[in-house]
Amino acid sequence: MLESKDFSFFENQLKFDFKGFLIKTAGYWKWFLVSWVVAFLVAYNVNVRKEKIYKLETTIALKEENNPFFTSNTSLVFNWGGTSDQVQGLASTFRSRSHNEIVVNNLDFYIDYLSKGKYYMKDVYGDLPFQVVLDKAKPQLLKTLIKIKFINDSQFELSINFESENSDLIIYETNFSSKNKNKVGGFKGKFNFNQDINLPFLNFKLVKADFIGDYQGNEYFVKFNKFDETVSKYKEIKAVLDKNAPSIIELSLEGTNKNRVVKYLNETVNTMIKMQLDRKNQFATNTIAFIDSTLIAMEKQLKENENEVKNFSKNKDYFEINTGGQQASGKLLEYEVERDGVNRKIAYYNSLKNYLIKSVDFSKLPAPTVAGIDDPNVIQNVSKLITLSTQRSEMGYTIKNPKMFKDLDNEIEALKKVLLENISSVRISLEYDLKLVNDKISKSEATISKLPAEQQELLKINRKYDLNNEIFTSFLEKRNEANIVKAANLADIHFIDPAKDIGGGQIGPNTKVNYVLAFFLGLFIPLVAILTIFFLENTILNIEDISKLTTIPIIGIVGIKQTRSNLTVFEKQKSSLSESFRAIRSSLQFMYKKNKIEGSKTLMLTSSISGEGKTFCSINVATVFALSEKKTVIVGLDLRKPKIFDDFKIKNEIGVVNYLIGQNTLDEVIQQTHIPYLDVITSGPIPPNPSELLIGESMDELMKSLKEKYDYIILDTPPVGLVADAIELIPYVDATLYIIRQNYTKKEMVNLLNNRVQREELKNVSIVFNGFENRAKYGTGYGYGYGYGYGYGYIYGNYSSGYNDDDKPKTLLDKIKQNFRIKKWK
Repeated sequence: MLESKDFSFFENQLKFDFKGFLIKTAGYWKWFLVSWVVAFLVAYNVNVRKEKIYKLETTIALKEENNPFFTSNTSLVFNWGGTSDQVQGLASTFRSRSHNEIVVNNLDFYIDYLSKGKYYMKDVYGDLPFQVVLDKAKPQLLKTLIKIKFINDSQFELSINFESENSDLIIYETNFSSKNKNKVGGFKGKFNFNQDINLPFLNFKLVKADFIGDYQGNEYFVKFNKFDETVSKYKEIKAVLDKNAPSIIELSLEGTNKNRVVKYLNETVNTMIKMQLDRKNQFATNTIAFIDSTLIAMEKQLKENENEVKNFSKNKDYFEINTGGQQASGKLLEYEVERDGVNRKIAYYNSLKNYLIKSVDFSKLPAPTVAGIDDPNVIQNVSKLITLSTQRSEMGYTIKNPKMFKDLDNEIEALKKVLLENISSVRISLEYDLKLVNDKISKSEATISKLPAEQQELLKINRKYDLNNEIFTSFLEKRNEANIVKAANLADIHFIDPAKDIGGGQIGPNTKVNYVLAFFLGLFIPLVAILTIFFLENTILNIEDISKLTTIPIIGIVGIKQTRSNLTVFEKQKSSLSESFRAIRSSLQFMYKKNKIEGSKTLMLTSSISGEGKTFCSINVATVFALSEKKTVIVGLDLRKPKIFDDFKIKNEIGVVNYLIGQNTLDEVIQQTHIPYLDVITSGPIPPNPSELLIGESMDELMKSLKEKYDYIILDTPPVGLVADAIELIPYVDATLYIIRQNYTKKEMVNLLNNRVQREELKNVSIVFNGFENRAKYGTGYGYGYGYGYGYGYIYGNYSSGYNDDDKPKTLLDKIKQNFRIKKWK
């Protein structure tokens, strides 16, 4: 039987006792309570010490806007685009470094405006009575708090604490960083509002707001940050495309200051609108620039022509000379205007061809219509080429996908080839037209050559002036048309909802998450500790532990004593603890009857090691027999560590040892106690050879004499796990009570007990579970009850108030004393 139990013992070690773990966990509820209190306090402190984080949004749409001034009658033809920018590309641009650099620079968002809060420096941008105006061409102190304290309405105090000799400086105009040597310590100075501050490490002025209120004595802080670091922070802006409406983009930005977030969101969209409109107007801008350069040259020619007319008219009758050849001259002027138009077309095509072959950036091409070219294929292809070239230039800052560059380059190359073919075919036609016009001009010049020389000269000068004037007027008209169309043009990007602080928007710190984490952390830490204790725990905690380790019956369960001495049964006879010993007495009597043991009975109490309550149980088992008017004697056979005499207020000067060595008689070593029917034989002086004394003939005589004199003989023996003295006494005993103490006796000691029983070194063994606390962390096993394996037992626990004199603590102080009293077991 015991062999199979030994096997199951090792098998059980490999199983996880989930029920026992839950019971044990419930017993440590105070640990969880403390852990949760600490965790929630930490979570609360984390929440109140973190700045609030807000998220605001703005929504924009990309929609083609047609120019109302661009009609079929407009002589200039431009590429007004539309939704040529893909929405995805626009979203990427909002997150690009180059775009955010422009926005940060426009807003000076590398400047922090702070005030000291209870737990952190608070960003107070937008709620300040002043603004910093930088001289961006001069150095500014980097990453250092600059304190500004209002003295009065016109003055403020500026102070800086230099912690080292070298300070970092930055020039924002060039984004150049440098070092500055300064004295360690504080710098302080008084300045006026709107006064230029020119220091080796600071160059700015403070502009006071129109209405600042009562800010006298208030302190603020200004800090200059690195430009690139600031840009990197704002590159975190999110651009999300609407799934249901692909042309709509929602921009969102997170930050600790709503005013700053709102300002940045609106500015980034406005900057994008301006950039998109500028790119959309690039074709018109190129055309206007080309016309302006042409007008400057022609204005000079017109002045030269006027001077020629004036010089020719000196000392001559201008009206008389000008009366002849008007018809022929008008015809010739018409042919020359036609020739100039053809020449301008040829010149444009030559310039375009040269540009296509040698250049890689085609964004500066003027409109073909400025040269009078009305070929729709050429106009459309030049427009596409400018658009693609501008788009590729912008993609260099926003997109890192080489495939998209390759696709654009292929499209540009294809357009270049088409345009070069167009130029080759058109030039043949233009050269033919030029030959025809030149022939007409030659005929007209032949007619005019018949006129007098002075008339010919005047007609030539007038034709030149009229030609240049007509061309100049034509360019002015085209320029005005281009300006009108450009001014009326609209961007394709529109606000749907500009960013605005309408309350709310807080997304952090996520206090709920922190408290949830605190809850689980407060649960997890003690749970891990308890799990560790559970796996490392090697002591007997409950009855189930004993049942798993041995088949030896449990004869009784003894609780915690509530008295100073070990005489609990005598001092509190109606207590539940006394009842537990009465239950043991009844079980022993049943066992004696079952085994047909008559006459005097000898009971031995032992344990695995010292401290398990063996002497305590011996005294109280003897007491319950004595209280039933049975003559009882306790024999102290723990010769190495005598104990039982203190509780009975008797001396240990003589005892068993004196009898065994023949110094004293039995009557001389027996000492009466104040408990009726109960005598005690103490151990006496500690001998040098305890084991030899216990196996001598004197021990036989002692036991025979005691059996003749007493009904019950209780032997208080040393632990069998430490010495073999108790084994030598087995021939004299009728039953053995083996004491196991809760949360004290090691589990391997039960295996030692099994081995001794298996070898029949102990007989009629029963277990007393001592020091039992009905606490969840130990587990209850079978509940608060008592029993044994002989088929009969007692269950105790709920006594009536009249029978149980274990009074509960009446005051809070009594409860604390009871909870924290140090229990000493002997």
